[in-house]
Amino acid sequence: MTSPKPIPAVVFETARTGASAKSNEMGMRTMQERAYAKRGEQYLLIKSPPASGKSRALMFIALDKLLHQGVTQAVIVVPEKSIGASFADEPLSEFGFEADWVVKPQWNLCNAPGPDEERVDPSKVRALGQFLESDDKVLVCTHATFRFAVDQMGIEAFDGCLIAVDEFHHVSANPDNRLGSQLSEFIQRDKAHIVAMTGSYFRGDANPVLMPEDEAKFETVTYTYYEQLNGYEHLKSLSIGYFFYRDRYLDAIEAVLDPARKTIVHIPSVNSRESLKDKVKEVEHIMHCLGEWQGVDEATGFHRVKVADGRIIKIADLVDDGDAAKRGKVLMSLKDPAQKNNRDHVDIIIALGMAKEGFDWIWCEHALTVGYRSSLTEIIQIIGRATRDAPGKESASFTNLIAEPDASEAAVVDAINDTLKAIAASLLMEQVLAPKFNFTPKDKSEPLKGFTYEGGYEPGKTNFGVNEETGQFHFEIAGLVEPKSPEAIRICQEDLNEVIASFVQDKTVVEQGLFNEELVPQELTQVRMGKIVRDKYPHLTTDDQEAIRQRAVATMNLTQKAKELATVGPAADETKINTALLDGVRKIAMDVRELDIDLIDSINPFAAAYAVLAKAMDEATLKQVAAVISAKRTAITPEDAKDYAVKALKFKAERGRLPAIDASDSWERLLAEGAAAFVRFKDEGRYA
Repeated sequence: MTSPKPIPAVVFETARTGASAKSNEMGMRTMQERAYAKRGEQYLLIKSPPASGKSRALMFIALDKLLHQGVTQAVIVVPEKSIGASFADEPLSEFGFEADWVVKPQWNLCNAPGPDEERVDPSKVRALGQFLESDDKVLVCTHATFRFAVDQMGIEAFDGCLIAVDEFHHVSANPDNRLGSQLSEFIQRDKAHIVAMTGSYFRGDANPVLMPEDEAKFETVTYTYYEQLNGYEHLKSLSIGYFFYRDRYLDAIEAVLDPARKTIVHIPSVNSRESLKDKVKEVEHIMHCLGEWQGVDEATGFHRVKVADGRIIKIADLVDDGDAAKRGKVLMSLKDPAQKNNRDHVDIIIALGMAKEGFDWIWCEHALTVGYRSSLTEIIQIIGRATRDAPGKESASFTNLIAEPDASEAAVVDAINDTLKAIAASLLMEQVLAPKFNFTPKDKSEPLKGFTYEGGYEPGKTNFGVNEETGQFHFEIAGLVEPKSPEAIRICQEDLNEVIASFVQDKTVVEQGLFNEELVPQELTQVRMGKIVRDKYPHLTTDDQEAIRQRAVATMNLTQKAKELATVGPAADETKINTALLDGVRKIAMDVRELDIDLIDSINPFAAAYAVLAKAMDEATLKQVAAVISAKRTAITPEDAKDYAVKALKFKAERGRLPAIDASDSWERLLAEGAAAFVRFKDEGRYA
């Protein structure tokens, strides 16, 4: 058997303040209270982690709109039928609210039999039409039902309604995304209220969720992973690990699958390179690894397996779809409300395409996924299955088993893609879990309310402050550009992780950042990140684009540098990287008293990730991949040359001379090369 090689995990230690579970006099937890405070907004976007109570937050908001804001009906739209259970009846008045949440059985279309594809079964579309003609107040349906109903009845049929879209990241501004197009039409008509909710505002592709002009109309409520996890009562730590293996994943899985931990195993798609092409036999092998099969429980459909210590564990198989009735029984057993708080109801769930988004099993301690999944969003959703708080559950983890490419394979560079994506997911999760950074220019700053400054606040210095209550940091940075427009200010405050997600999903960026030893960091931090920001927000001014770029780079590089500083040296303990991040940020602030944007731009955001890879990957593979990717260094494009020329002029304005082609500083040489290329392209007539 080949043991998998671990990449040191992202580990997050929680403060266990209990704040996430505390309710106010109306029965609202922290996130719900924050969202309810914005209940009067016509367009509301709630960004909050899995298990933070978004469903109940919507109930409070929807009831207020129905009772006090003139909204006639509420249509709750979820991506799949199983998530409809999150919006079942709730006796909110028992906890201090003015009304109860009630959905009449005929209007919870997620409980109705039949497929979600309404071109096959139009009964649910008809039911939605009947609801709109009735005096009843609340309906729950799938995205598919809603899409086809809007196509059939028109957007005007929903005038005066609240449309609440759960798992909003399924929406896209791409014209081919029908739900996205319909929402844009609703916003243009401006006669419905819209509440959008998501635990992950990233898509797996390059398309934005909303067009900027539409998104600008939404008031955003953000509740971070940091706040959520810190406010738990029971969960102490969350770790995210990546494991390389050779040969078959079934030989490696034994080393990371612990029968004593409540686990969801996601086996690879039959079309992936990790798959052994027989999903049923793969499940059988996993059960065989765990112990001796004892048969199937007739009541639940769960497999019973006797493990080494003599215990009988119960395993739910959601992979075998050969018998619909059999899998239906397993699903119903998993969703049984009477067993929701029964930790011993099931021990391990093995799935392929199920048990991800919206799947609620609070006891899950370990999400084990084989092979890289289709998007960062999917990874974040899978991790969310393990981050519920539950009595006796002190730790949770996500493990991604990834096949190590063989250096002898002809397609070794293609095979490394899964590794690059896994690193990208790891970097993004570090940003999602990190506390919030507040950046202000050194020359225009003042102390922020609620922050304590190391050594006291000193005007004219680059100060560093900490808000112990919220876990936020305040850095003053020399050379920082301030955002001017309301949209740019909002992006800098709320959406930097979306910019970083686009950056780490750029294959060229990750390849060059990890494997090009001759890389000048500013190629990534200034040129590539600058292009991503310009492409994402083309309507913003140059100064606003630069303000966003600087803060995205600062957020990512300070997080990575903090992790690197806190985990280097004999005192570093890889099992305690958790509090490390906070300690590392403080160390940066103490070590670099005069922090400026040029210094931040000179850091390669992927240096720490490469150090991890160097420990975990076979040396021959690493060298071969590095050689091939370094050779792929692309020539300067006309667009990049124009960007370099602008930066070269800025360099001249600051230093009184143009960049020198023979300078010892690699960034200065690159600016000179880029400016020369710009002149050449211009002489060739390449610029219109």
